[in-house]
Amino acid sequence: MTTPSPDTSTPDAPTWPQEAAARYRAAGYWQGETFAEMLRTRAESHPDRIALTDGDRHWSYAQLHTRAMHLAAGFADRGIAKGDRVVVQLPNVAEFFEVIFALFRIGALPVFALPAHRETEIRYFCEFTEAVAYVVPDRHAGFDHRDLAAKVRAEVPTLRHVFVVGDPGEHTALTDVPLSDTDLKAEEPTPSDLAFLQLSGGSTGVPKLIPRTHDDYIYSLWGSNELCGVTKDSVYLVTLPAAHNFPLSSPGSLGILHAGGRVVMCPQPDPDTAFPLIERERVTITGVVPPLALVWTEAGATTSYDLSSLEVLLVGGAKFSEAAARRIGPALGCTLQQVFGMAEGLVNYTRLDDDPETIVTTQGRPISADDEIRIVDDADRDVPEGESGHLLTRGPYTIRGYWRAPEHNARSFTADGFYRTGDIVRRTPTGHLVVEGRAKDQINRGGEKIAPEEIENIILGHPSVHDVSLVAVPDDYLGERTLAYVILRGDAEPLKSVAVKKFVREKGLAAYKVPDLVEFVTAFPQTGIGKISKKDQRTIASAPQA
Repeated sequence: MTTPSPDTSTPDAPTWPQEAAARYRAAGYWQGETFAEMLRTRAESHPDRIALTDGDRHWSYAQLHTRAMHLAAGFADRGIAKGDRVVVQLPNVAEFFEVIFALFRIGALPVFALPAHRETEIRYFCEFTEAVAYVVPDRHAGFDHRDLAAKVRAEVPTLRHVFVVGDPGEHTALTDVPLSDTDLKAEEPTPSDLAFLQLSGGSTGVPKLIPRTHDDYIYSLWGSNELCGVTKDSVYLVTLPAAHNFPLSSPGSLGILHAGGRVVMCPQPDPDTAFPLIERERVTITGVVPPLALVWTEAGATTSYDLSSLEVLLVGGAKFSEAAARRIGPALGCTLQQVFGMAEGLVNYTRLDDDPETIVTTQGRPISADDEIRIVDDADRDVPEGESGHLLTRGPYTIRGYWRAPEHNARSFTADGFYRTGDIVRRTPTGHLVVEGRAKDQINRGGEKIAPEEIENIILGHPSVHDVSLVAVPDDYLGERTLAYVILRGDAEPLKSVAVKKFVREKGLAAYKVPDLVEFVTAFPQTGIGKISKKDQRTIASAPQA
């Protein structure tokens, strides 16, 4: 194993105090392994075992390791070095893992973007991280990422390379990059080094970057594996976008690779795509968000595909209603495992041996005995056991600060290192958490986090709009959907809701951020001190008109 490096905070990424880091190592949580070492040891232990299945492509552990090391050499030859940031925006294809393990080997930091992100988001990610490279597919879901890459590269001076999976157009084909691993001279990172940057949903219009180390994230993998029954015989279907924290680590694709199991890439999450893969590849475990779980439940009741291999269905990303949870077993014939977690760290699971009522009515218990939980009131005072309050947490895989965000860190973390999750929860006598809602003004649309401020600022740019307020309204399918209350300027021509949606869409945002509903009003309800009362807006939105 690599010798751990000293535990020192940097201006870029606050980390664990030395005392806490020493305690986590002594407890065996941090085992001194990097992702590059993880893949190498699995490739040495079982080289011929299949690691990845993508359509008709099957890569063994030895093949994945070889491909990743050759690509790492090619990246290094092009000047990509330890600490450099590389925005990775790939769909569910095997190359996703080839790319990230190559970057892990040289110590460059993948910045995980989602396929749905568009020009506004990608430009920000590249600018803020000072990215030196951007990895994209040629086309995905009808969208040409090469055109997007060309626009962003022209605007971001640090962006030297664009690598494309498929037809590269004016850019560089990923297949043209790899070199022999004998040419790789780069020093390996250490376990306490940063491994990658994830995106936080955030409650404002600016996403925060979540710095994860090799040590802390690998612990979350094997800790999840123990609770989810993952072994070398497990077959995991990557149903959600591969770069999401949930399908990456809970236990996710990386958890399966840690255990020596097999990862199957699913290009689309619908039952017509996923169910045949479950039957053909004998998938044993996968994870979905609540809206997708509802679709699968409905389809599973009448499907002709053999889903008998599926043992565990994890549902997370947003709260799963009790009524929907009760339908999983009868419809799909598998065990439901609820997941409540965050890319910043803390992950809770219902246990496979929990009683049925606990599984359908709670969101689980933390992975680690050293996951510290506080439930507090607005003044940070602990609430009586069983009452609802703000969830604070710290532990061996919960970050101590966002990347390059000192002002936000001062608000999001207590002086003694507890992360303010923004969730309202209560704890049962068994230690299980029940999620009651969000304290922040953040909307959770089917697992995708939306910051109202970001969308409001865009709509306010429309010449006919005087003011706007975006709120969440309940939805049986998505959990929450978005409603934009709009006040028009006094001299403005009448505007239709479709025009507002089109205006947002044309600003280059991900499609899930376009308001689901738009309602025109003449005034907003106000609080006693004259602020917009979003609570009242949500209350009166029981029957909004699109």
